[in-house]
Amino acid sequence: MAHEHDVPPPLTTHRLLTDWQFAPVVTAGLAAAAAAYLLGIVLVRRRHPSRPWPIARTGAFFAGLAVIAVATESGLAAYDDVLFWVHMWQHLLLLMVAPPLLILGEPLTLLLHASRNPVHRWAVRLLRSRPIQWVTHPLVGVSAYTVTVVVTHLTSFMNLVLTNSTVHDLEHVWYLAAGYLYFLPLLGREPIRWRLTFPLRLFLLFLAMPVDTFTGVVLLQTSYEPFPAYIGRRDWGPSLLDDLHAGGAVMWIGGDGIMLVIMFAAFVAVLAGRGRMDMGRWLESLRAARFAALGAASGVGVQPPAENTRDGAGTDTDVDQQLAAYNAYLARLHAMEEHDSRGEQHSTTTGGSS
Repeated sequence: MAHEHDVPPPLTTHRLLTDWQFAPVVTAGLAAAAAAYLLGIVLVRRRHPSRPWPIARTGAFFAGLAVIAVATESGLAAYDDVLFWVHMWQHLLLLMVAPPLLILGEPLTLLLHASRNPVHRWAVRLLRSRPIQWVTHPLVGVSAYTVTVVVTHLTSFMNLVLTNSTVHDLEHVWYLAAGYLYFLPLLGREPIRWRLTFPLRLFLLFLAMPVDTFTGVVLLQTSYEPFPAYIGRRDWGPSLLDDLHAGGAVMWIGGDGIMLVIMFAAFVAVLAGRGRMDMGRWLESLRAARFAALGAASGVGVQPPAENTRDGAGTDTDVDQQLAAYNAYLARLHAMEEHDSRGEQHSTTTGGSS
């Protein structure tokens, strides 16, 4: 993350890829997050061996952690305080790439599935609490995103970041938090209160594009260096003004491009989800018809188990009771089939003996 050093050598592709500077706090935080996630997967596998945690979610979460590592410990971090356009790419990774990947990993859902009381009860109460409901409100996320982009790029805040390593580090946390709050109600299926329709999700995603465009265009049209803290940090590369304009182009084109990719991915996911929902409804109708036929043939009314319900926090309710009811239902169905089979054998034997 932020660091003190003399004038660095000119930036090359090789240095950008190989000049890694591991920060102990960042590395420890990423390792702890990875370990906690893996522990949750193990606990889910033990509790629900027939329903292992999806590999796609695991891949998304660890990809998000990898993006954070690249943004804060790779060559981007080594040159982010000498080149504004590098700093801008770092911001986009922390604000628009890492948070969506972490959200698609559904760590909150994993926590609820892997935990037992009292941790489970505490987590559910926390997710249902008014402060969490307020913080995760979609308008709060949009506001956090807008304020973050504008304040950190169109004010003198950048000078403070460049001259104070603590503020520089906290800025990275700020970006992750703002991106997470913005994308949380728009992507994935985390157990929060807000459930938005797909058109509303697209609209809120679209709202971020003018913010990126406006900020990028303002930087592109600026005719002076608004961040004097960059002066004297290097004696090579583009001029300060050209570097500023390059950063503006990254914000405009890169930010809007990333948002378009996210919107397209969300659209594809919704189409796939609707297809799975239609298939599920068709299979459910076949299952219900099968149960009705068996019940009519045996003279015993047997109803399929009710579908699992979810409470306000999005977690399964009375899971053990539902599993017990389902197992009892299967036992009754198996007994019915054995009864029918024995009846057929008895009829065949009686008919043969007569």
